[in-house]
Amino acid sequence: MRGPLTSFSSFVSFATLSLALSAPATSPYVVHEKRTTIPPDWSLLRRHYASSTLPLRFALKQRNMEKIGDFLLDVSRPDSPNYGNHWTPSDIAYKFSPSSDTIDAVREWLVSTGIDSRRIQLSPSRGWIHVDVSVEEAEQLMNTEYNVYKHVSGMEHVACEAYHLPKHVSHHIDFVLPSVHFDARIRRRDGNQPLIKIGQPGSGFDGPKTTGSLPVNYTQLAQCDMVITPECLRALYGLYYHPVVTEENSYGIVEYTPQAFVQSDLQMFAKNFSTDLLGKSPVLVSIDGGYYQTQDTGFDYNGESNLDLQYGMSLVTGEQPVSLYQVGDMIEGASFNNFLDAIDGSYCTFEGGDDPSQDAIYPDPAAGGYQGKEACGTVEPAYVISTSYSYNEADLTPFYATRQCAEYAKLGLQGITVLYSSGDNGVAGNEGLCLNPDGTQSASGTRFNPTFPAGCPYVTSVGATMMKPNASVYDLQPEQACDEIIYSSGGFSNYFAIPDYQVDAVSCWMDEYGKEYVVEYGGAWNSTGRSRAFPDVSANGANYAVAVDGEFLLVYGTSASTPVIGALLTMVNDARLANGKKPVGFINPAIYSSKFAGAFKDITEGNNPGCGTNGFNATEGWDPVTGLGTPQFPLLLARWLELP
Repeated sequence: MRGPLTSFSSFVSFATLSLALSAPATSPYVVHEKRTTIPPDWSLLRRHYASSTLPLRFALKQRNMEKIGDFLLDVSRPDSPNYGNHWTPSDIAYKFSPSSDTIDAVREWLVSTGIDSRRIQLSPSRGWIHVDVSVEEAEQLMNTEYNVYKHVSGMEHVACEAYHLPKHVSHHIDFVLPSVHFDARIRRRDGNQPLIKIGQPGSGFDGPKTTGSLPVNYTQLAQCDMVITPECLRALYGLYYHPVVTEENSYGIVEYTPQAFVQSDLQMFAKNFSTDLLGKSPVLVSIDGGYYQTQDTGFDYNGESNLDLQYGMSLVTGEQPVSLYQVGDMIEGASFNNFLDAIDGSYCTFEGGDDPSQDAIYPDPAAGGYQGKEACGTVEPAYVISTSYSYNEADLTPFYATRQCAEYAKLGLQGITVLYSSGDNGVAGNEGLCLNPDGTQSASGTRFNPTFPAGCPYVTSVGATMMKPNASVYDLQPEQACDEIIYSSGGFSNYFAIPDYQVDAVSCWMDEYGKEYVVEYGGAWNSTGRSRAFPDVSANGANYAVAVDGEFLLVYGTSASTPVIGALLTMVNDARLANGKKPVGFINPAIYSSKFAGAFKDITEGNNPGCGTNGFNATEGWDPVTGLGTPQFPLLLARWLELP
């Protein structure tokens, strides 16, 4: 799973180019990471001042990472004797922590260059080595040049174009920060408040869409082709189940400030569509100062959270508590890493920190910012976690994405199901951006732009369908791929290799349909057949009735389909727990196996256009539009209850 699989990536990692460098290295230097382009809206300002301080952090190679997929398959594959034998956090910490040899090799190298050992700090997780150095020291240490880049907003960012490490040290280090990584948080033009990529309108957040107010006469089960309600979804997927072990079970939905849930809207929704939620509210789990902000309102700030909670809570009934993980304050916001830090302390970096160029750092010194310590292993993860936010894969370096992807595998090993929406722009990325030949992103790009974490092989990626015009929920096949307002994102990763559980399904698609797209689109997509393909499954994502700021709106998006799948799996977990079994955990090896053949309704109509093309078509079997199809709850429940 290491590194990009095609030339689409704008990064070169672990190249074998040796440089004729002399001391202080004890072996030749090699290129460790290289950036070939500057991201849009950034420009080179100047060389960094030699005397300025850089907080260098070295991400250490974890042990056994090359086996993590095998470990996960062992507890997730239906025919494995260890199915459901999930690991404990201490099992994971022991199995994957960097070896003493790795720690010693990096420390000894730093000391050999003249850095006093007292300046070198090891994080509590043993995953990072931190040393504050001058820019001059850093440049000599890694044979690089640090520059200051300026964004059109006025924000400045420190980065280099490439850096080198001694060959004998390189294989002990994942990546170094700051370096080529260019995922800096952008500030407003007035320089006062940071703009947040995840959750912040106007800065990359690509949330659900609305066409406006709901027609009041379209709220009946016979009109689900016009308006989707909880009863429509129950009828479509056979989700008629009453939970019985709600205290043992758990379902969590993640939201990123400033996106905010509104309790009065939930009660309005409950009164009309889900009376068992009257008087109920989600269980707020505040992470890094997260709260229900009220200073910014309207669909752009309340639509996402209201959609997620109104449907996620309705479909598990009012009996099953739902945790709302609200992440980040209004100033810094948060990233996926901030959430992952909170639910898994072993993922935290030195003193609970993360990549300051990408992740929010707490305490937040800004006026009105969260002053508490950053959450690190302070939150109990739910058995099922649904997230309707994403990056474009190209927003991140392969190293950053790979490290985060591995964390999802670790959560799967613990029996946690991680769901992410695939996106709403077909074969394009968020905001309709596509890749250019040089790896940059633009609306005029012509290469397909996969999303992340949907392309990580250790999450379950959820696409979107819609009711066919004039269809009934009782029709044999009432749905097609969503091609109204939004388009179900799907395609092939440029960073991650195809996982074993997906090989047969994707190979069948490539043999039957892939060749025609090679002819039609040429090199616009990763057609190797060796990359992770997504989505995995789908659910309805169009015409949802959602209460937002006191009125009902029609809402569209994989933001809708993802919490629906999460609710369905939470009910499966309830039944398994009630029968003395473990939660389903990482579901992909199971749902792609012959054991689950026919448990999803195949979607064979519709497509996912983008990047100036018609995208891919929904076809028989797995396809890169709707995955395996939509769930049939009675069949899925029966199959999972048959497993140990």
